[in-house]
Amino acid sequence: MNKLTISAILLLLFLLPMLVCSECTCESEAEDRNRTEALKYKLVAIASILIASASGVSLPILGKIFPAFNPEKDIFFIIKAFAAGVILATGFVHVLPDAFDSLTSPCLPTNPWGNFPFSGFVAMVSAIGTLMVDSFATSYYKRSHFNKAKPVNGDEEKQDEHEGHFHVHTHATHGHAHGSAFVSEENLGSSDLIRHRIISQVLELGIVVHSVIIGISLGASGSPKTIKPLVGALTFHQLFEGMGLGGCISQAKFNARVITIMAIFFSLTTPVGILIGFAISNTYNENSPTALIVEGILNSASAGILIYMALVDLLAADFMNPRMQSNLKLQFGANLSLLLGCGCMSLVAKWA
Repeated sequence: MNKLTISAILLLLFLLPMLVCSECTCESEAEDRNRTEALKYKLVAIASILIASASGVSLPILGKIFPAFNPEKDIFFIIKAFAAGVILATGFVHVLPDAFDSLTSPCLPTNPWGNFPFSGFVAMVSAIGTLMVDSFATSYYKRSHFNKAKPVNGDEEKQDEHEGHFHVHTHATHGHAHGSAFVSEENLGSSDLIRHRIISQVLELGIVVHSVIIGISLGASGSPKTIKPLVGALTFHQLFEGMGLGGCISQAKFNARVITIMAIFFSLTTPVGILIGFAISNTYNENSPTALIVEGILNSASAGILIYMALVDLLAADFMNPRMQSNLKLQFGANLSLLLGCGCMSLVAKWA
């Protein structure tokens, strides 16, 4: 799963710039261009977004240093609800509307793009695909884990076959009890761990897709008026999106190497996207049919992933948790935090 995520990210980083550098058939809108001033804002954006992304994803991972971000604390549910609200608003208010704009652009031919709501369709298929990956991956890892634990009983029984009949009966029973306890404890303990690992990897894939796209858009722009409001908006966006992802990573309990790789990938995607956009700014045309189609489809797919993950794997899982269900004060705080996260991220759409 981890290798698949990394491969998809690398493929996206290499293919997207080549696809969007197509010939222009629809003229770009006139805007105040000042490449020297725009470059300054792009450099500020890279530094600001990199720091915000790294801080956001690292805080929950460093739960031992910052007790509020420890998954065992009640306040972690409130912080995670806010971050989930940010991710949900990102999918509904930022990414999906951008996808609709791209795939319904007058620069695209009416047939087929104007005759069918491709954005909603791709988002729906993406959400269903995420559900399928979620379900199959979880069942696969559970079966794999059970098969590894199962031979413990067989080995003990084979060993007992060489001993007396009376001893076989009593010791085999003892062995069965041991084996059952081992498998049961492991399944109970590992079931949530497997879910958290799958959630964190699928969520990172969805976040990375749209992070690269918004980075390229910012990097390719030559207008300081366009870039200036995006710097603050994207910094806020990456900070809290990183907190949501970091919370999932911390609950997944990966080893240090995997945690580092996932944190670095998230932190670098938008800055790398900005650098790619800057590198292709002379040939990039956001209104070309190829660019519009590629961005529209990827944004739609990303929106479907983010909406599914926010609602099903982050919010539903936490809000139905017995710990929250038995604590009215925690429920109220989490609901308020969710609405605040959605509201703040929706407000950012005014500038980004």
